[in-house]
Amino acid sequence: MAWREVLDLYDLLDDAAASGTAVAGWLKAHGVDDVSVTTVQGDKGSTDFVRAVIPGSRGRIAGGDAPTLGIIGRLGGLGARPERIGFVSDGDGALVALAVAGKLGSMRQRGDQLPGDVIVATHVCPDAPTRPHDPVPFMDSPVDVGAMNEHEVEDAMEAILSVDTTKGNRVVNHQGFAISPTVKEGWILRVSEDLLDLASQVSGRLPVVLPLTMQDITPYGNDVYHINSILQPCTATSAPVVGVAITTETAVPGCGTGATDLTSVESAARFCIETAKTYGAGTTSFYDEPDFTRLTERYGSMHHLQSMG
Repeated sequence: MAWREVLDLYDLLDDAAASGTAVAGWLKAHGVDDVSVTTVQGDKGSTDFVRAVIPGSRGRIAGGDAPTLGIIGRLGGLGARPERIGFVSDGDGALVALAVAGKLGSMRQRGDQLPGDVIVATHVCPDAPTRPHDPVPFMDSPVDVGAMNEHEVEDAMEAILSVDTTKGNRVVNHQGFAISPTVKEGWILRVSEDLLDLASQVSGRLPVVLPLTMQDITPYGNDVYHINSILQPCTATSAPVVGVAITTETAVPGCGTGATDLTSVESAARFCIETAKTYGAGTTSFYDEPDFTRLTERYGSMHHLQSMG
């Protein structure tokens, strides 16, 4: 379970003075030795990007053959101060990702080291702006998606889980979390059967799938509708990307406070942890490689969907 990490981090992040430095200190106290913080100034303020690496027993860092998983916490901000007081719904992505990093660090301290390396990246901003969106308002960010991809998406990530609050819609009406189909190089692929199994395993329920459209996997700023930024990492990598969406039955604004359901957050964190265990061990696949090869050979590249066109 990741309850202690989720509760401790929620308390740490629900703070007008929340910072990457404070998060880094918490992570190091939980056995994550490789933590870096980069402050980036944008047009609408600044944010602290936090990167944490948890090395595996036979991961790339140790010269081994186990693949590296990236876990990205996507959000506009943890808070919308001074417009809104407190931790906003949009902060759940960072909460999940950082809780996973802390839990993996504690596990490693206790002798439960995963096979593969795990890289966790997100950003910490307690005073992000908001912006209009239908059906409910979105959180904005002090930096653009390009800056987020630059600081959160790495070539070393051989597969990526992108965790994001996905409550401001009417297409997935479920309290908990949902996973998306795998997206790779502009292709929306079938949902990973292995990840569906893990979603059921940790939730004890039938898995829920987040529906995607072609618009959702194109870059922000192209003047088309996006469900949110959950799949934006797929525009900056050739690695397979799966969205882990924190969801609700009703449409909840990203800038809404008092809207974080910690049960959903903890369940999503356990899903990410179980994926990290099995992906590094080689027993979980994000996509069917021969099937992807057949698609590209028959129909060509979809790389243009990763660009502004």
